[in-house]
Parts: sequence; C-alpha cells; structure tokens
Amino acid sequence: MKFRIILLVALWVVVFPVKASTKYEACILSTIAENEGGRTVDSVQEDCIKKSQRKKNVELGAISKRILEERLSQWNRFVITPHKQNYILPFTHTSRVNRDAYEFTGDWADELKHFESKFQISLKVPLNHKDIFTNEDALYVGFTINSWWQVYAGEISAPFRETNYQPEIFYLMPLELHPFGGNTGLVLGFEHQSNGRAQNLSRSWNRLYTSFLWEKGNTVVTFKPWFRIPEEKKKNIGDSEGDDNPDIEDFMGHFELRGSYQLKDQKFAIMGRNNLRPDNKGAIEISWSFPFYGHLKGFVQYFNGYGESLVDYNVSQERIGIGILLTDIL
Repeated sequence: MKFRIILLVALWVVVFPVKASTKYEACILSTIAENEGGRTVDSVQEDCIKKSQRKKNVELGAISKRILEERLSQWNRFVITPHKQNYILPFTHTSRVNRDAYEFTGDWADELKHFESKFQISLKVPLNHKDIFTNEDALYVGFTINSWWQVYAGEISAPFRETNYQPEIFYLMPLELHPFGGNTGLVLGFEHQSNGRAQNLSRSWNRLYTSFLWEKGNTVVTFKPWFRIPEEKKKNIGDSEGDDNPDIEDFMGHFELRGSYQLKDQKFAIMGRNNLRPDNKGAIEISWSFPFYGHLKGFVQYFNGYGESLVDYNVSQERIGIGILLTDIL
C-alpha cells in the first residue's frame, strides 16, 4: 500500500515520458527513480520543493507550490489544468434582477427570479515546455466560462439568463524581488470577454493587463491593472459592429486587487475593483471554502457592486450563493 502512489507516478512517467523542465520536476523524477526506502509522495514533494527554492532564506508560498505541482501533470494528455476557481452554486440570491436589459425580448423577463444558479469553469493549457526568457517562466492559454442559470424559473423554461466567455493568453515569470521575505511574480496577458449575444444584449471588451503577485506562506496578494483596447463607436444602437458598452470602465474600474489566505483546510479570498472616481463605483467579492467531502469543498460567495456579469455591468446588486468548490486557487 505504501508504494502504490509512487508506483502509479512511476508508471505514468514510463507511459507518458516528459523532459523535466524545472528543478522541481527533475528532483521528483530522480527521487522516484532512485527511491529505495518507500518514501511517501508528500515527503518527496516537500523535499523537492525545498531544493527548488531560488533563495535559501526564502520559502516558496502557496502559489509557487501549486505551480510546481501542476507542472508534474500538465503535459499528461489526460489531464486538464484548472486556472481560476471551478465551482457550482446551485443556490444564489440577488438583491436586484436586471429586467431592463431584456425589455425588448418580450414579457418573459417579468418572470425572472431573484433566485438562480451560478457556475464557473476555468481551465488553462501551457504552451512552452522549456524556459523562454528566464528561469521557470511560462506561457499559457486560458479559458473561463461564467453562467447564471434561472433554474427556478420553470414558467419560462428555466433559461440560462447570461453566460460570459473569457479566453486569454498570458505570460508568467518569477521575479527576484522578495519584499517582507516573500516571493513575487509578474503576469502579462491579453483577454477577451463577451457574452456571445447579439444586438441589444451584446456585451464585450478586450483588455491588455499586467498582474503583480506577492506571496508569503499561505498568503497571496495580486494587483491587476488593465488597459482597455478601444473600439469604434456605434453609429446606431442596433448596429452589430462597434462598441457594445463604451462606458464599461466607469463601472468595472481600471484594476482588480485580490487577496487569499489559507488557514488549515479553509481558504478565504477577497476581491476589489474601483474606478478611482468621485462616484466610487466598483465591486467587492468575498469567498470562503471549507472541507465537505473528499476533494470537494463547500463554498460560499458574496458579491456587492457592479459588473458581476457583463449584461449587468452597469447595475449595482448584492448576491450571495452557496455550493460546491471543485478546484481552488491555493
């Protein structure tokens, strides 16, 4: 029994061989190959994490450990790597239903409920196997889907009220900066976000962004400012071409600040956005995950402000939901 996991990993290495591209991968593979004492996977990982540290006096934080462990499986063709959180909230309640956005579609908007389900699916795929510009940097393609499902509105056949699609490409590199004894990293990326709708319900924008990451132990903070790529103005509101939402930054702001903390088996996260204007528009989101069953975790999410979804970008609302977290950020 004590050799089972190591034997499975060793079999995976034989069946799906990869070239170790980081010190961590090389350490894992060499330790498995030379293992004579039946060490557990946890002890091997912990030892290799220490050996892969760039600075002897700086410990790897939660994000660095996650990235190192992802790299052991991300080239397995049977594995899809999570990007952001993946969750299902069967029950959410919002303080405001944006019926005005659907007023031209008929009377069905009158039947929209304050109760609905929400889920997020977020995946990423690495594009490089070797270092590109610096040690342990990486290039990824990511894809995230958010959907709001009126599952309790049987009178109108329980439609998906809104779905947002967010493909992106981003480059991640570690930095040799260690403020307060932590680690830092830099992300440069491009992302498109749209709801795939037509005419008056269409919402979309394109952004170039950078994200500065700081971690220490089980604490992670990221600061993500962006630049919206300008679009041409619509000549008429019903035109298919042109900017669907020219004032979106007035509500979504120009940056996002996130913080995450892990306390034993529980994780807490907070997100804030702001337009840095006198009207102080933006949003705050707070989430809590906790052990539930096996790899599944219970998940509670609270949102207050503008832009929870694209169709609601200019509508302020308060929402709380409870459900299951499939993959976390730490």
